[in-house]
Amino acid sequence: MTPDPHKSLREHLLYLLQGGGAHLHFDKAVADIPPALRGRTVPTVPHSPWRLLEHLRICQWDILEFSRNPKHVSPSFPDGYWPRGDAPPDDRAWERAVDAFRKDLAAMCALVADPATDLFAPIPHGDGQTVLREALLVADHNAYHLGQLVVVRRLLGCWPEEGCPRRPGQAEPAAASLHHSPAGNN
Repeated sequence: MTPDPHKSLREHLLYLLQGGGAHLHFDKAVADIPPALRGRTVPTVPHSPWRLLEHLRICQWDILEFSRNPKHVSPSFPDGYWPRGDAPPDDRAWERAVDAFRKDLAAMCALVADPATDLFAPIPHGDGQTVLREALLVADHNAYHLGQLVVVRRLLGCWPEEGCPRRPGQAEPAAASLHHSPAGNN
């Protein structure tokens, strides 16, 4: 067996996908968000933590499936890439979304890491896309929206460096600064 000539590129892609360098690690971005704040929005920012998490999950799943499944049908754009409401629909939805995101990220990493995957070959059912392009798209898209999640968390007062999660008896940010946005607001 010949050595993989793209081993170094694969390692760099995995580093990006897994939150290396200037990229925020997914687990840090979603850790310890109190359930009461997962569906909250703040003035001038239209997305709650839940909407951002679900958008990340849906988009990453779509890119992964496009990369490996010729029968995959993408959601309608843009509505199919965002959840309908600001808050998780039930008590377990947050954990299911986090678990699904991790599972799909691991699958994308496995696809990239596999020496049998030609990173440069056009995806046969695409129109010029390559696995390299799709992996970079996942890394860039995740970085962008994880950054948005940090901004929302900071404005909600629940970024780890700012004391989240709250200790018993610790006050929430002023109610006037928190609101629920109308359903369907993107």
